[in-house]
Amino acid sequence: MLLLEFTHTRLLVDNYRECFLFYRDVLGFEVTWGDENSNYADFKFNSATLGVFDRKQMVEALGENYTSNAEQVDRTALIFKVKNVEETYQELNSRVKFITTPTDQKEWGIKVAHFRDPAGSLIEIYEKI
Repeated sequence: MLLLEFTHTRLLVDNYRECFLFYRDVLGFEVTWGDENSNYADFKFNSATLGVFDRKQMVEALGENYTSNAEQVDRTALIFKVKNVEETYQELNSRVKFITTPTDQKEWGIKVAHFRDPAGSLIEIYEKI
């Protein structure tokens, strides 16, 4: 039986520096490895780790051809539990562009709001209702 331990989520981005600054300065995540010029960084928040990696370097490491014209589709969503969606929405609203406002999803038992990071990655904040 193959044992796999999930260690972190890695975002492959075309605008590494902008994303690094977003996670460090806007969301306030602690940098545990890398800096704004290293093209890879790990961020720690609570007990999870998020890696941000320059997509061109990942594509090259895979031996594939890099293109910046790749079709943008949601393939990953980062989900963050918060104490109060309304308060978090108000706190972040001047720093990010929300694509949904706080909404009760009664069938899911949560209140949610969504926004994107500078690379277009979908982010959800939620609280149980």
